[in-house]
Order: sequence, then structure tokens, then C-alpha cells
Amino acid sequence: MAQHIHCILCGRSDLTVASILGVCRECIRERRPEALRMAEKAHAATRYAFGLPETPPRATGGTLCGLCVHECVIGEGEQGFCGLREVRQGKLRHLAGTPERGLLQWYRDPLPTNCVADWVCPGSAQRGRHNLAVFYSACTFNCLFCQNWHYRDADPRRYRTITAQELANVANSQTYCVCYFGGDPATQMAHALASAHRLAERGVVVCWETNGSAHPRLMDRAVEISLRSGGCVKFDLKAWDGALHRALTGADNTRTLENFARAAARFAERPDPPLVVASTLLVPGYVDEQEVEQIARFIASFDPRIPYALLAFAPQFYFHDQGTTTRRQAEEAEAAARRAGLTRIRLGNRHLLDLLPPSHGFQ
Repeated sequence: MAQHIHCILCGRSDLTVASILGVCRECIRERRPEALRMAEKAHAATRYAFGLPETPPRATGGTLCGLCVHECVIGEGEQGFCGLREVRQGKLRHLAGTPERGLLQWYRDPLPTNCVADWVCPGSAQRGRHNLAVFYSACTFNCLFCQNWHYRDADPRRYRTITAQELANVANSQTYCVCYFGGDPATQMAHALASAHRLAERGVVVCWETNGSAHPRLMDRAVEISLRSGGCVKFDLKAWDGALHRALTGADNTRTLENFARAAARFAERPDPPLVVASTLLVPGYVDEQEVEQIARFIASFDPRIPYALLAFAPQFYFHDQGTTTRRQAEEAEAAARRAGLTRIRLGNRHLLDLLPPSHGFQ
């Protein structure tokens, strides 16, 4: 039987603690400075392992990137947090993420497919057609539980890139929709937007799955394309508490909440199919009903009809020692979202519930 590990700060063992963090959710909320210092060390180590900057650069006299929440100030010879920008001879150089260079993988995903919004999206009825899935190989977050962490192996200096025009050209008469995800499209919005415009002009429905960390001007353009094309913007709202969000993802959630608010304010322009969809991964021990209720209240403050998907968790990446979401955790989270006033809630990945207990020390 798997044994709980103790929180380094409070000594409790009755709460699930990820060994990479060593600290429980209550200490993250209540002893923020100490807990975040521990989390920062964990994030630095996990990024160093992949040759990525340990923290967003803040070089004195450096060059501002400004494309995402980190607003990296990059010094000579340094990389930005996402690994796609660097400064050489005083100039910001884009290794990928421009209309001419997209670092990504794409594939045709037959409909209906496993989409966060499949339960509210008309694409699920388009049998015989496909979704053009565009996976961007970089991210603005450093989620310790990342489900798609292998993108970190993609080196923009060695891997083949594709232009926005080339990407748009792979669509054919059977392409119903395109979804930009990853990683996260926030790292390469110039490329994504350029291809999205071309695809929308050809009648392809444009959707996004994102952590919402892009610059608001870029996020607004993505929302507009989805509104006009009949697609949706799926925001992954990972946590409400700012310290917990930073501990889990290595990033602040203020920009995400601001961008969601801007998009949700337009929900009434097209509630069906929904312009905006939200989701939260139910990470055992950390994302509990308290987090879900706060997120759900925020969503409901714009429109209670905004769909909200609660997703069961499977152990991945540096949260390999965590179990799957328990049925109790999922039911409490779903009840919390309903208390908050939302009317369209779905529990996804039900097959994972209670599937695997924590297994500390096993990798």
C-alpha cells in the first residue's frame, strides 16, 4: 500500500503531497513565502533538466519580449522563458513563432475526437470529417504535472519548422475544424493567428486550447477569429489561488484570469455553440473543491451558461507519484461548481477515477 509523505513545512501526512514540491496545498495557501521558495527550486530543477531558462530573464538593460505573461527582459546571449526567443547583438531573435517559422506537429484527428469541448461542440456530429490538430512545441508555463511534457525535447535550432501558409495548405475538403494547443499556442501566436486567418477564410472552424497567458491584444484576435468562424476558445484554468497556481505551474495566473474575463464578456454574442469554454484538471491533493468553487464563481459572474469541464487527473511528468483523481474529489468538485451557479458542467476522463493510488518513490 502506498504511503503518504509528510509536508516539509507542517509535517502533516493526511494530505497528498507531491514529492517534487514537498509541501501541501494548505501550506502553499497559508505559508506562501516559504512554500513558494520551495516550489521555485523545484521548477528551476525541472527546467534545467531540459536546457530551458530556470526563471523568466530580467536582464538589466535587456530587450523586452512582451508576448506573454512573463514579459521577459532578455540579455545578450540569453533565451526567453519559452526557449523560442533570444538576443544576439542587441536584437531580439525569434527561433520560432513567426508566420515564417512554426515549431509544431500537426495531424488529422477524425471526428468526433477527445476534445475538452466535445460535449458542447457541433464538431462531434461531423462524422467522416476531421479536426486539424496543431500541437505547438513550447509553453509559457512549467506545469509539474504536464500531460504533454515531451514537447520539451523539440529544439527550435534542429527541428524542422513550417510556415503559416504551409500549415493552412494541409487543410482539405474534409477539414471541419482546427484546434491550436500544445504546449501552448501562446508561445507562437503570430504563427497561429496567421494560419488561423487563412483557414477561417476557407470556412474552417477555428478553436484554441490555451492557458490564456498570451498578450491581451493577441488573445483578443484569437477570440475574434473563433467568434467569426464558429469555433471556441478553451481556457485551462488550473487554479484560483495565486500561490497555488504559481507552485503548480511556475507562472502567475493574473493574465489568464484577465484574458478569460475579456473573452467571457463576449460570450452572449454567441452562446451556442459556446464561444468560451473553461476546464480545470483535478490534481489530487492540490486542486480541491475550494479551488473549483472559486473558479466557478468567477466564470458564473460573466454567464452561468459558460461550459465548465472538470477533468480527472492521471500521474504524469514530475507528478508521477500522484494517484488518479478520486471519485470523492470529483463529486465534491462538481457539487462546488454547481453551488457557484454554473449550469453546464461536465466531469471528463471518468474512466480514471480511483484508478491508481499514490505511489511515492516509484517512477
